[in-house]
Amino acid sequence: MTHVADTAQAEAWNGYEGEQWARSQDRWDAVNDGFNQPLLDAAAVAETDSVLDVGCGAGRTTRLAARRAGRGRALGVDLSGPMLAKARESAVREGVENVSFVQGDAQVHAFDAAGFDAVISRYGMTFFADPAAAFANLHRALRPGGRLAFICAAEAGANQWLEAMASLEAVLPLGGFGEAGGPGMFSLTDPGLIRTLVTAGGFTGVDVRRVEVPGKWGADAQDAAAFLLDSGPGRHLLSQVTPQRQDQARRMLTDALGRYETGDGGAVWLRSSSWLVTAVRGR
Repeated sequence: MTHVADTAQAEAWNGYEGEQWARSQDRWDAVNDGFNQPLLDAAAVAETDSVLDVGCGAGRTTRLAARRAGRGRALGVDLSGPMLAKARESAVREGVENVSFVQGDAQVHAFDAAGFDAVISRYGMTFFADPAAAFANLHRALRPGGRLAFICAAEAGANQWLEAMASLEAVLPLGGFGEAGGPGMFSLTDPGLIRTLVTAGGFTGVDVRRVEVPGKWGADAQDAAAFLLDSGPGRHLLSQVTPQRQDQARRMLTDALGRYETGDGGAVWLRSSSWLVTAVRGR
């Protein structure tokens, strides 16, 4: 891996967190795939473009960008070795040849100056220790007139999976779980802060708009509850209580998710609310 500024995030995403996401990537994509088309449309990815995907994880959006840029290329960058291994395997399996991946910290990585037509990210922009420095580095990586487009989580209360998790307050030490702050998933919930940070990075024409999509979290409530509690944050919360409380939390979360079961075999679909942020590097 090249130089890493955010060692804490590197440790997390090369440990259980990254392994769980890589192992469960199809399930995470089922949760988040609704944001793919709005993201790529906003980035206006064209046939000959060079695209940089920040925090690409297992590379779903990188491969989609590469398909749109059929005579161009797409590069995915992420801290997580386990997720990048999955990304490379998937690219080979799907026959996507104009895509590559690099393990690195996008906040400080030495990208080719003005080497990209578009920078995209699906939930990868919220984990920087120094977001202003990160946006400045990504600004340098874009050619003049290049486009920035990324998805980041809106306020926690607008996301139904967090509403369900909040029902566990009596049995799990939720503390500030889901509260705005960073670095982390909810570090960019304030549109004003987003505009300030992106502008400080050198971008112009910053726009922030809400996008809400449903995602499939499980085959039924029990399956969705197990998936949520097997995630990094869920596992961390369970580790702090007794086995009896763990069992109680699983039952309570299953009950809370039961009201979201649909006629589609009982599948659980939950609304995710996010900001779609766009900006350009001035000419």
